[in-house]
Amino acid sequence: MLLFGHIGVTLGVFFVLGIFIPRLKSIINPKYLVIGALLPDLVDKPLGRVIFSSTLANGRIIGHTLLFSLTLLLIGLYLYKKREDIRIISLTVGSFFHLIEDQMWAIPKTLFWPFMGLNFPKNYTDYTGMEYLIRMIKNSFTFSFSYSSISEVLGMGVIVILILHWLIKRFGQSKI
Repeated sequence: MLLFGHIGVTLGVFFVLGIFIPRLKSIINPKYLVIGALLPDLVDKPLGRVIFSSTLANGRIIGHTLLFSLTLLLIGLYLYKKREDIRIISLTVGSFFHLIEDQMWAIPKTLFWPFMGLNFPKNYTDYTGMEYLIRMIKNSFTFSFSYSSISEVLGMGVIVILILHWLIKRFGQSKI
């Protein structure tokens, strides 16, 4: 899943749950939820595909583990108890949704790292380092039908709906 898929699907689930559990809107900060939804890729893609591409050769490493999300949760709970700061817990929720959206249960060696071994599975490609980064940017602007394009379109749809909802709420129906 890519940028819009992670953001849109995570926000969509959050706002639907918020309809049934209104208190959720006061517990989770949507800005930090969005950052959390991207956090595993923001950590892992540069490390595993660009900086350490020759040794790790994988864009799903530390940030895509339960250990990462649980560590964020513990930090978040500590900060909430000390300062009543909910931001890190919101990051944690977004990060955990990222793992679900990436279907990490299909890669248990990564999901349960380090309990199933210290090495991450390698995902060799013909390109590494900066070439990977350039191809990733290029592919972001090239549409091809795949599983990830479905989630991207769904995510974009959710984002558009949420923006329209926000505009209507903010400016009123008669001004749009």
